Amino acid sequence: LEDRAFIEVAGPEAPHFLQNVLTTDLDALAPGEARPGALLTPQGKILFDYLVFRGGDGRLLLDCRADLAADFARRLTFYRLRAKAEIEVKNQSVAAIWKDPDSTASQTESTTSHSDSSSVRDARFRQIEVARRYIAVPRPTAGLDDWTLLRIENGIAESGVDYEPGDAFPHDILFDELDGVGFRKGCYIGQEVVSRMQHRGTARRRVLIVHAVAPGAGAELLADGRPVGTIGTVAGDDALAIARIDRVKEALDTGQVITVAGGPATVAIPPGAKFRFPETTQADA
Repeated sequence: LEDRAFIEVAGPEAPHFLQNVLTTDLDALAPGEARPGALLTPQGKILFDYLVFRGGDGRLLLDCRADLAADFARRLTFYRLRAKAEIEVKNQSVAAIWKDPDSTASQTESTTSHSDSSSVRDARFRQIEVARRYIAVPRPTAGLDDWTLLRIENGIAESGVDYEPGDAFPHDILFDELDGVGFRKGCYIGQEVVSRMQHRGTARRRVLIVHAVAPGAGAELLADGRPVGTIGTVAGDDALAIARIDRVKEALDTGQVITVAGGPATVAIPPGAKFRFPETTQADA
């Protein structure tokens, strides 16, 4: 994954400092696990998304977009104040590793082991085991298209392709379901807005899996000609979209045609997701 880098945050107060700034509950982060999360605006919108995991000696590492890593590190430095924590961008290879369900362990190098200290489990994937490797990256046996399709099949959205910084709430990309937000920990930047959305159940934009003929990144998902979402990641005829699920439900209930790029489209909730289309739509209310 050549578009990724990571930020190392080290020092005796590094965990406490990040716990008070980021959405992830770092107290619940297990060794060998990488959880998603974000640094938010005070209004609760995502500025930077990442995967965080534990290194040795109390270090925490944030796997993030390489093109935004320097900006992310500067923003963290701004919030550090007097905390005893060192923040540094690291340039190191990153690989995604998974096992093809149609293969055996002897047929693929996309298989990892819990005993491999250079790999951490990517907790965003609920139905299959996926890891990230940061040391001694093996010879690739899969391409970027394979990884993109895997993300689509599992409803894993990422900034830059599925949404732009400042345009999405954590609920929009399912961080509330993927341990990307710690609802039981103390305050963090943007916490008030995100907690209100959680407790009031007001999240209406969600990641959906779309199937259509050549949907095209950036195309509008339409219900009876009315925009209900936007296409993000695309692999062939499969795509992700962040969409208004209340409007999609209304379209499904009333028999409206859902289209993208001039052709019919089907939509589905990602496997393992807990959210459902609302029982009551705006048309029913």
